Amino acid sequence: SYYLKESKGSRRWLLFLEGGWYCFNRENCDTRYDTMRRLMSSREWPATRVGTGILSSQPEENPHWWNANMVFIPYCSSDVWSGASSKSEENEYAFMGALIIQEVIKELLGKGLSTAKVLLLAGSSAGGTGVLLNVDRVAEQLEEMGYQGIQVRGLADSGWFLDNKQYRRTDCIDTITCAPTEAIRRGIRYWNGIVPKRCKLQFKEGEEWNCFFGYKIYPTLRCPVFVVQWLFDEAQLTVDNVHLTGQPVQEGQWLYIQNLGRELRNTLKDVTASFAPACLSHEIITRNHWTDIQVKGTSLPRALHCWDRSLHESNKNGKAPLKGCPIHLIDSCPWPHCNPSCPTIRDQFTGQEMNVIQFLMHMGFDVQKMAQQQGLEPSKLLGMLSSGN
Repeated sequence: SYYLKESKGSRRWLLFLEGGWYCFNRENCDTRYDTMRRLMSSREWPATRVGTGILSSQPEENPHWWNANMVFIPYCSSDVWSGASSKSEENEYAFMGALIIQEVIKELLGKGLSTAKVLLLAGSSAGGTGVLLNVDRVAEQLEEMGYQGIQVRGLADSGWFLDNKQYRRTDCIDTITCAPTEAIRRGIRYWNGIVPKRCKLQFKEGEEWNCFFGYKIYPTLRCPVFVVQWLFDEAQLTVDNVHLTGQPVQEGQWLYIQNLGRELRNTLKDVTASFAPACLSHEIITRNHWTDIQVKGTSLPRALHCWDRSLHESNKNGKAPLKGCPIHLIDSCPWPHCNPSCPTIRDQFTGQEMNVIQFLMHMGFDVQKMAQQQGLEPSKLLGMLSSGN
């Protein structure tokens, strides 16, 4: 099932893959079915939905894509959009993420997609990883069906996970405590997950799970992909067992968090088009505040517009990047929320809004000690923090 908002005059199509974790064995899929039914079955989906963020048809909320044909594909396959297995004797559930995308594409060709110039496959969280896994396959499908003229691109939001060491190792009991590598390793077998051929060839048989990690699959992709990733992604911290609730953060955790930002920044350095703010958050492109976040003075819609233009220009004459229109935007400041345009933080217990300094104190951040490390007066450091330098 999918939702469609047609825009008859437009030859741009935006297909959005919803996110929402995954399940990788009978037990946690049963739990998911009991507690999050809408992510396992389309039975109770509403008849219509309202598009927000990049799916909004309001120019104020969506400056560059408001006029496109919009398709929202809800996530009911629980397989990071990779599965290709139907329900069987031994498997109670069907996992058909990869096949759902193919079928939706086939059906949309009869609804105007056949004359499209650009198809942007976008997604958030598990949907963002789904973009990395499916964007080349969509391009191949359209080529094989004779639609070579459609330019296929990807926009992956909050789906660029690291297979790093957890802060505290835990056994793989459920989706939240299981280390990402182990969860995906089990998931691929359970879902009969498929990964793109070019990535698969880079790894030994049985090691296909590597292709679920952005920095490993990205170099093998043919289609242009724009990567949006918070440097301090809440879902990443959760699977790494860093829980920022209530009690102040211990020094080991604080160092781990900063190191995570560094590692992530490193994996993005060769990604041509990227937007990575130093914020603690998860998902952005369908949030209505998505136009407010800036990296180095450029907003995300602006960066996407520059990327569109750069792809359009390079098709024509392979020119150098456009002046004053950056597409590689990564924050260089070292801790969560050191970027003043980050979304508001709320105390998880009281729901109160916090400013950066309150948040850092709440995190157990020692201003005196940090100032000393940076060779600054504490008051100067606080000034820099609150102005976001």
